Amino acid sequence: MKILFISLGCDKNLVDSEEMLGLLESGGYSFTDDEEEADIIVINTCCFINDAKEESVQTILEMAEYKKAGRLKALIVTGCLAQRYRQEILDEVPEVDAVLGTTAYPEIVRAIEEALKGRREVRISGLNDLNLPGQKRMVTTGGHYAYLKIAEGCDKCCTYCIIPKLRGGYRSVPMEALLKQAGQLADSGVKELILVAQETTVYGKDLYGEKKLHVLLEKLAALPGIRWIRILYCYPEEIYPELIQVMKREKKICHYLDLPIQHASDRILKRMGRRTTREDLEKIVSTLREEIPDIVLRTTLITGFPGETEEDHEILMDFVDRMEFDRLGVFTYSQEEDTPAAGMPDQIDEETKLDRQEELMELQQEIAFEKAEAAAGEVMEVMIEGEIPEDHVYVGRTYKDAPNVDGLVFVSSEETMMSGDFARVRITGASEYDLIGEVL
Repeated sequence: MKILFISLGCDKNLVDSEEMLGLLESGGYSFTDDEEEADIIVINTCCFINDAKEESVQTILEMAEYKKAGRLKALIVTGCLAQRYRQEILDEVPEVDAVLGTTAYPEIVRAIEEALKGRREVRISGLNDLNLPGQKRMVTTGGHYAYLKIAEGCDKCCTYCIIPKLRGGYRSVPMEALLKQAGQLADSGVKELILVAQETTVYGKDLYGEKKLHVLLEKLAALPGIRWIRILYCYPEEIYPELIQVMKREKKICHYLDLPIQHASDRILKRMGRRTTREDLEKIVSTLREEIPDIVLRTTLITGFPGETEEDHEILMDFVDRMEFDRLGVFTYSQEEDTPAAGMPDQIDEETKLDRQEELMELQQEIAFEKAEAAAGEVMEVMIEGEIPEDHVYVGRTYKDAPNVDGLVFVSSEETMMSGDFARVRITGASEYDLIGEVL
């Protein structure tokens, strides 16, 4: 029995996929990346915004064609779309044999067994359930870096976001379970741990009565084999002194933070249900840069939120210009059903959203290109991630770059290197968002 496993959406979803792959391998299944060879197809879906929803639906429909053709024995749909639209999936796509919600993925082996017996079913666990890391997880990121999901769900309830309804309230994974999995990952050759959750900064508050991310980081930094620890999804208002101090003190913790701020107009921030003002955001950014001068700050913005005026857009443009974030992404607002923002008046037309997105990205492009060019002459530690043989160069990342979202470093070297190796590289130039360098 060969399984084709398709993982869509965010890195948190990818961790769930890797847990399922581990369960399936332990259950005796093998894997293929060819739809024509697959006996079973599992799709772990996303529906955070409309584009993600469309991708998930299209993938399900495409894979259903293989079931119609008669080769495929079972088609399983898991994850966020399954949680949100479970009955619609079963009604509209009769080829789907089983639907597993966001907390039901440990049932994947049993669901496949039932599907192979011809039993069609839905498995939806409670949204307050918490799945602890399994004994065996199949890392799909190449083996030299891996995501460590430290919590599930979210309590923030921003007005545009469906996540609390799909993933439930915030539940921290107990520290001992995280340390055990991190140790297993390190033993398997993982050099970089990337901490993820809907929000990492409040880790531990529900379990231990106070924020414990700094304690977790100290313990992870003590693990042999780990070279880098990177933190994503830090809500700016939750940054706290002990976290900053442990980042300064522990050499393994990358001076990199991902701060999803979403906007800078106080009026729009309030409508979004965010808990910061522009002044708060500027203070947080200033504090981080004063305390950790070489810190790299990444953020994400939403443009075209209901009621956003041209004045609000100009406020955001001015903020981006002044803050000079190292890394920045801009999403157009997605009107998600069952969210408060979906019913707000003054919805913005798509053309205006896209125009504002383009303006923001053009401004950020200037900032990013200048920063890349200014890096010439620096000597940086680079993690090698692959090789382009025809160009005789290696591809890697510095501490300034998270995988799949930030830039790369193209490195020339006379020595043979492998993925996961670290090299001291002198930066010799830049090409847009990426850097060019040579091994010392």
